[in-house]
Amino acid sequence: MRKVAIYGKGGIGKSTTTQNTVAGLAEMGKKVMVIGCDPKADSTRLLLGGLQQKTVLDTLREEGEEVELEDIIKPGYRNTRCTESGGPEPGVGCAGRGIITSVNLLEQLGAFDDEWDLDYVFYDVLGDVVCGGFAMPIRDGKAEEIYIVCSGEMMAMYAANNICKGILKYADTGGVRLGGLICNSRNVDNERQMIEELAKKIGTQMIHFVPRNNFVQRAEINRQTVIEFDPTHVQADEYRALATKIDQNKMFVIPKPLEIEELEALLIEFGIAN
Repeated sequence: MRKVAIYGKGGIGKSTTTQNTVAGLAEMGKKVMVIGCDPKADSTRLLLGGLQQKTVLDTLREEGEEVELEDIIKPGYRNTRCTESGGPEPGVGCAGRGIITSVNLLEQLGAFDDEWDLDYVFYDVLGDVVCGGFAMPIRDGKAEEIYIVCSGEMMAMYAANNICKGILKYADTGGVRLGGLICNSRNVDNERQMIEELAKKIGTQMIHFVPRNNFVQRAEINRQTVIEFDPTHVQADEYRALATKIDQNKMFVIPKPLEIEELEALLIEFGIAN
């Protein structure tokens, strides 16, 4: 079972990228579980046809400790297994603790046991926060391979570099490795070349460049992944390609984060920091 976590700047399209990639893997016949680690609980919505899934924390609050696995895991597209950790009420408590509580409960209830014959577990992790509970998939060895969703925008690249610092910190104790950067295009000038160069400097690869296409939003409005909504669309093939590249990936590294001066120099070189 491969344990994957998707990180990236808030709003960069992690959940959309994760769900569409998982749809590609499921279409290939892979058995996949998705664990949403965002209090918004939107990491599985497209796989569930728009269903607002009841979160682990909400279930615990309402039902106490007598929780069954079927209470917190729902079947999604092509039998993907979907769960959302949830979070505290706004302004109260720590959302990161919710991730820890949820994953520990899933383990206790046997969600990862051999009987499920899982090929993949995907963690869709909130924003670019790599401390506390949000670093748990990295820190505690829950995830073994990390993919960072980014774009050619300055703050997205800054966040990707910052996440690499978190991976580096826990590489020895948690055994986590970076599998590559996923460029979720924002149509920035020289974007592909810029992310390829960033990946090279960090010591990894740009595993795939996902072109910007408004059809993704159209599929989301219809509460489906692109692959489910229109399997013949060119954008569906992009997510299939990304899923295949992740499935076949053999390049897992301890990243070499850039100093802020190096990152700014890269931005200047490609003309977006002027």
